[in-house]
Amino acid sequence: MAKDPNEWLRQADYDMETADVMFSSARYFYAVFMCHLSIEKPLKGIYQLKLKDLPLKTHSLIYLLNTIGLTAPEHIGKFKVKLNEASVATRYPEELEDLKSNYTKPVVNEIIVQSKEVLQWIKTQL
Repeated sequence: MAKDPNEWLRQADYDMETADVMFSSARYFYAVFMCHLSIEKPLKGIYQLKLKDLPLKTHSLIYLLNTIGLTAPEHIGKFKVKLNEASVATRYPEELEDLKSNYTKPVVNEIIVQSKEVLQWIKTQL
């Protein structure tokens, strides 16, 4: 686990680039998975900065935001819930074909656009 809070940010940017690569190669649900990681990691960096402790090993964006006391604008708050739910489905898929049919190109494109917006918002909170 990263010990330098800035390392979380570097990894978040790298993960967002990876989401773009996965999208370009039509690996759509993996793009969603990478979007989640790109949001999770800077939240862990803020956690570390604010709480002076390493973050718990959690993937919950909601837990991280609540624990560090960040209040997101309403549209970002709604999206974090959506992305949090998508993370479970993409991390632990039950049926590959169902996952592929749920995360189509237009759906994932919108998730990437929104994830990039959220990542920028998080960076302003540092």
